[in-house]
Amino acid sequence: LSPPLSPPSLSLSLSLSPALPLLSLSHPFSHEVNTPQHSTHLYASDHLIVRRGQEFQLKVTFDRPYKPSDDQFAVEFVIGGSPQFSKGTYIPVSVAKDRQSPWAGRVVDSTDNVVTVGITPAPDCIVGKWRTYVAVVTYSTSDSVFLDDADEREECVLNEVGVIYHGAYDDMSERPWNFGQFDYGVLDACLFIMDKAAMPITNRGDAIKVARKASAMLNSHDDDGVLVGNWSGDYTYGVAPTSWTGSTEILLNYSSSKTPVCYAQCWVYAAVFNTFLRCLGIPARVVTNFFSAHDNDGNLKTDVILDENGRIDKHRTKDSIWNYHCWNECYMSRPDLPQGFGGWQAVDATPQETSDGMYRCGPASVQAIKHGQICFPFDASFLFAEVNSDVVFYSRNPRDGTLEPVKVNSSHVGRMVVTKVPGQDARRDITDQYKFPEGSPEERTVVEKAEEYGCHREKATPPEADVELDMPLMEVRVGDDFELKLEFNNTSDQARTVDVYVSGNVVYYTGVTSSEFLFKTPRVILDPKKAEKQVMEVRSQDYMRKLVEQANLHFIATGKVKETGQIITSMRVVTLHTPKLSVEVSGLAKVSEEMMVTVEFTNPFKFNLEDVYVRVEGPAVISLTPRNLKLLTRSTTAPLMLRGGPVGPPFPVVHDQLLRLAHIEGEVVVLAPH
Repeated sequence: LSPPLSPPSLSLSLSLSPALPLLSLSHPFSHEVNTPQHSTHLYASDHLIVRRGQEFQLKVTFDRPYKPSDDQFAVEFVIGGSPQFSKGTYIPVSVAKDRQSPWAGRVVDSTDNVVTVGITPAPDCIVGKWRTYVAVVTYSTSDSVFLDDADEREECVLNEVGVIYHGAYDDMSERPWNFGQFDYGVLDACLFIMDKAAMPITNRGDAIKVARKASAMLNSHDDDGVLVGNWSGDYTYGVAPTSWTGSTEILLNYSSSKTPVCYAQCWVYAAVFNTFLRCLGIPARVVTNFFSAHDNDGNLKTDVILDENGRIDKHRTKDSIWNYHCWNECYMSRPDLPQGFGGWQAVDATPQETSDGMYRCGPASVQAIKHGQICFPFDASFLFAEVNSDVVFYSRNPRDGTLEPVKVNSSHVGRMVVTKVPGQDARRDITDQYKFPEGSPEERTVVEKAEEYGCHREKATPPEADVELDMPLMEVRVGDDFELKLEFNNTSDQARTVDVYVSGNVVYYTGVTSSEFLFKTPRVILDPKKAEKQVMEVRSQDYMRKLVEQANLHFIATGKVKETGQIITSMRVVTLHTPKLSVEVSGLAKVSEEMMVTVEFTNPFKFNLEDVYVRVEGPAVISLTPRNLKLLTRSTTAPLMLRGGPVGPPFPVVHDQLLRLAHIEGEVVVLAPH
């Protein structure tokens, strides 16, 4: 990497009375006063970084004692190439009480020829390099992004590490991530992103415009933004999305090379976007929506086409549901919307659909999404569909090709929305912030409201089948044989015969099928008011060689009841569990002292692992350390010894190992005593 962008020196010109020559201007209070009070002490920078709406102090030294009754001076702040007072890019700050300034100024102390000046930037001033830094505030109640919950504020602005959830809603996995918003060079990289976007200086004080611009700039689709998306499985010319462990390397690579970084998928976009927002002081968190619909025609439907026998027609079924999808929420007021729609706003940098001609999404009020007010900017209708679409099964008439809805599943999509609990390594279910309970009166009212703005659900209500079908949850390790169970329950007073089609597929997390490895067609005979269980053996040799990244298997069973013609269905995503890395710190970790970290992984599989790629990262402790193991035979343990330090505050060491079949990760938290 080339060195990160270096901020210019403090630019503070002074307007002085002729008899009061200036000798120097400095900010010696940074460590004692400014950075602790502004919560900017975590930024790795030698320069003054302050937040809007809060006073910071400068020391002005003259060549003689300062006399308030006789001497007048003002401090001027400038930003951009052509500073103008009318545009807020030239700010003269007077310390005289009888002179009004956009920013407040006062004399804090005067001792001989040294004057301590207190300056309070306006809470809506421009974010950027004033030759000192002014960051978006989260601690001034008058700021548009003030978050009054202290625990949420600590988590969503100051926490440098976090957890991103993935997998399945009932079998969730965690991906540790180093956001690194205070790492050296990251703030410069975030400001460079706005420069690269040619974002007008005057817009950079508006959190709404900053978030919307960044949602476009974090992907490279139409503006040479930060990250190149890739869902193909071929990452020859870059880093596999599952291999990233943090945002710092990505942002520094982008700011130094000025070219997009390869590659990303949704959680990488969300994690780097999170770093950008937190670095600028905008409260932000990553959220995960399990079973996320991609609806681009506004009909709130995901269509599954069945043939006349009840078997899925894979050639005509084009829609897919992502097993999970990650986006961001950022906290801000929305003066452009009616009262009550401020607070958490959904933003998404993953390039899915264009908005106003660019690949971006949001900010959309989470309250507006929940209450069906999808006319409000920006992109609320798209996000509403991601958590509210129906899965509609259609039976296709082979004679004329017409489609008849035979089953509607209104609870599959948006099954659960989660984020991290502030201050804890635990998840928080926030589904109720996006939608009312399925079938509730409030939910029906919301759908009616959304329909007023053009979104439509399937109106048909096919009768419920009197045979129920379920596939219970399974926890399966990579490489294991296992049993797939189908549970049938006949609720009628008559016998039922069901012809069932069971398909097992290796899928990407986006729900797109890679290959089919299982297909069975059992016939099940059910006595009245009786239940029946069908068990199918799934062998590892059938799916292992077909696995793609993240190791997802998708089973879908459809059946047609012979006596009634009714269709029954059940779907199950199985996320194969991978073994964990063992991470240990040798001895007692102490601040400013080196330590040894041992990483171990034992190959538990019945086959050898080739080209094992290991990435080790620890914020402020261990720089990014990639390692490559050519061969790891079965039952062999591979130890790695790493030297780290100095240790700062409590931190995690995050490890991510990418194999040909899956990613494997481990984590250790070290509390370092002084």
